[in-house]
Amino acid sequence: MELVEEAPHRFRMDPHGPMRVPGVVFASRALLRDADQALEQVANVATLPGIVGASYAMPDIHWGYGFPIGGVAATDVADGGVVSPGGVGFDISCGVRLLAADTDGQALASELTAVMDGLDRAIPRGAGPGGVWHLTGPGQLERILRGGSRYAVEEGHGESRDLARCEDGGAVADADVDQVSARARERGLGQVGSLGSANHFLEVQRVDEVYDATAAAAFGLAVGQVCVMIHCGSRGLGHQICTDHVRLMDRAMSRHGIEVPDRQLACTPVESPEGRRYLGAMAAAANYGRANRQLLSDAARRVFRRTARTRLSLVYDVSHNLAKIEAHPVDGARRTLCVHRKGATRAFPPGHPDLPDDLRAVGQPVLIPGTMGTASYVLVGVAGGDGFASTCHGAGRVLSRHRAARAVGGRELRARLESAGIAVRPRSLRGLAEETPEAYKDVDEVVAVSESAGLCRTVARLVPLGVVKG
Repeated sequence: MELVEEAPHRFRMDPHGPMRVPGVVFASRALLRDADQALEQVANVATLPGIVGASYAMPDIHWGYGFPIGGVAATDVADGGVVSPGGVGFDISCGVRLLAADTDGQALASELTAVMDGLDRAIPRGAGPGGVWHLTGPGQLERILRGGSRYAVEEGHGESRDLARCEDGGAVADADVDQVSARARERGLGQVGSLGSANHFLEVQRVDEVYDATAAAAFGLAVGQVCVMIHCGSRGLGHQICTDHVRLMDRAMSRHGIEVPDRQLACTPVESPEGRRYLGAMAAAANYGRANRQLLSDAARRVFRRTARTRLSLVYDVSHNLAKIEAHPVDGARRTLCVHRKGATRAFPPGHPDLPDDLRAVGQPVLIPGTMGTASYVLVGVAGGDGFASTCHGAGRVLSRHRAARAVGGRELRARLESAGIAVRPRSLRGLAEETPEAYKDVDEVVAVSESAGLCRTVARLVPLGVVKG
């Protein structure tokens, strides 16, 4: 698989074998180190029926299930384009939410320990059940699956402005609860309002630098300001939905005359019964993920209000594991596409009609979490960006959790972070070690390459003050 650097930070893989379109990888040579498996997946994705443009990969590319993480692919719905659960992943609607406080880091310093202790008690996390909201039964779960953040706000877990600053107004409209299996519902019933484990976190941050004053002002951000970033998704419910529908599509592909080079790319046409069922179930999981982050926001607000007399306002909430039906220009014509973004963030440009009124002039906020001890970023969508208005989603993993835990002990890492002035509240020391910063790519380089490639523009850099880990 030969990659040719056709422009700065843009590599091209010409179609070969069954590839229908080229592969396009936005990266530096350093970020492509050890990416051979993920590049093979870029080529595999390029074989999907109905794919248009290219099989794209973002600068944080690494190996994933079927699709690479950092992969973007759009298929033409009217031309037999398919939807693939592997193009969304197991943590459906995993995403990031950023809240801005009405105080700065200097003012919070004396209260930081109390805030972190309060968050440690208030934020459920870990691999098993437990959540902010103890649902009374399946009927309430169904309302979450249909209503997402909107339902959570209606029930008193937020404010109406939150919905304007959330992708899709807080809920995907075409959720089909009937396509969510009993097992998925069982797993979701006891986990709503929880971080989960692995790379999910709630982090207290400070705005360290602003690069675009106009966009930062529109987003409500200023140098020195305290923020809270939440990174989590749809927990066991989303995982089960992916598992269920991969199995169903794997059995259905032969009926649709589809062959793929990797069974993890199981897919069916968007307009097939199986495709519509998956999209309906995926939308329900997305709503669960939105409600999950809404509930965690509400819990964080209560802690900040009680311990620091500080208010948190939502900047934005966006997913980075989702397939969306969107209109984009292809070969000079506007076409309806199924855009898969797996470990990639939607980055709509200024003027896009789906953006809130108060953000439309500047573009969509894009939230890029770093790793413990490193910076996170706020970006903004730009006009003319390639990859169907998409950009990176984070640092991108380079070490497995097992290798990371062997490289550093949890106690050692905690001491190192705290010596750097970062308060750490982990669920377990083993889980902390698995997420050591050395397990990830350099987020500064990922963001710089994304901007250089014309995918987005940098608005602000945030640094950690304290982190709550699953």
